[in-house]
Amino acid sequence: MVRDVLSVPAPETEATTKTSLDGGGVGMMLVKKKGTASARSWILIDTNVNETVMDIDKYAIMHRVQIHARDLRILDPLLSYPSTILGRERAIVLNLEHIKAIITAEEVLLRDPSDDNVIPVVEELRRRLPVVNANHGELNGHNDNETGEEDESPFEFRALEVFLEAICSFHAARTTELETDAYPALDELTSKISSRNLDRVRKLKSAMTRLTARVQKVRDELERLLDDDDDMADLYLSRKLSSASPLSGSGATNWFLGSPTIGTKISRASRASVMTVHGDENDVEDLEMLLEAYFMQIDGTLNKLTSLREYIDDTEDYINIQLDNHRNQLIQLELFLSSGTVCMSIYALVTGIFGMNIPYDWNYHHGYMFKWVVIVSGVISAVLFLVIVFYARFKGLVGS
Repeated sequence: MVRDVLSVPAPETEATTKTSLDGGGVGMMLVKKKGTASARSWILIDTNVNETVMDIDKYAIMHRVQIHARDLRILDPLLSYPSTILGRERAIVLNLEHIKAIITAEEVLLRDPSDDNVIPVVEELRRRLPVVNANHGELNGHNDNETGEEDESPFEFRALEVFLEAICSFHAARTTELETDAYPALDELTSKISSRNLDRVRKLKSAMTRLTARVQKVRDELERLLDDDDDMADLYLSRKLSSASPLSGSGATNWFLGSPTIGTKISRASRASVMTVHGDENDVEDLEMLLEAYFMQIDGTLNKLTSLREYIDDTEDYINIQLDNHRNQLIQLELFLSSGTVCMSIYALVTGIFGMNIPYDWNYHHGYMFKWVVIVSGVISAVLFLVIVFYARFKGLVGS
């Protein structure tokens, strides 16, 4: 079944049916809007897993899902926003790096469906979003007992779970690849310190730092949601929709709820007003369990990166110790060479004095003097060298 779900105030629009899967109840429609430079590619998937690929601008998106412009700017790939999950009156705005989506109680809007990192997410949505019909015996080879828990999950939670699982798996895979490259490189560096190995470890450390920051942002966002029950309650779109249904008879009330500005302001007040009718209004246990599962997964990934950072720091400390030892050895060698040069200079001074063409009387008939001059000069030079070495060791300038 193919359903045209696009309502765009555009001057020119063309629609082309792309895919129709026989027997699966899944259809895809491509809707393109001409003459708009700010149009972006989106894919819309509803509760019946009907798909529509659309090129529409931000104003059409804002009108469709009733969100603010500032909320939509969070999904702009040209702007650097951290990972964010926002609950609004009628939608969940989700920005998890390459996954930029808007979830309502009946449909999912996912940005850039042709991106290589987004294509697996779309495939997973096709597989996970269909609701198991309790009147039928099986669906996709699974019986009702195996998928009975999925029947109770609201549409927005099934979509949210797909996105959380995708981003956690993405970071886990990147972390595994980094560990596979980093640990052998660090071991090779400890065995042989070279410019090539140092440059390789430097690049791996930079990649680890960037990945750690990205994982930390996702973890912080999940932790923020878990710490605030009101924020988690904002994500119950189906519950809010059912809570607002008794008021649907009033046109003025519909206008206020449909307004993104006023609707957001009165969202929590409206929930509080119907608490007496809906006893489970503040019950967020299901969502809390869902978020905690992926919080633990992303926290485990962050722990792996932390262990890798500690291993890198330990390797750096070991390399610095090795370099300090080599530096000390060079200092000792330089000190020995300088001391020997000074002592030999004294010996050369005596040789130079006796080599002068100056007449002196004691040089005649005193042949034994040459032997004593050589011996005494050598002894003085050797004693001076030993004094310098022992003094350097006493002051701790060289090792023992």
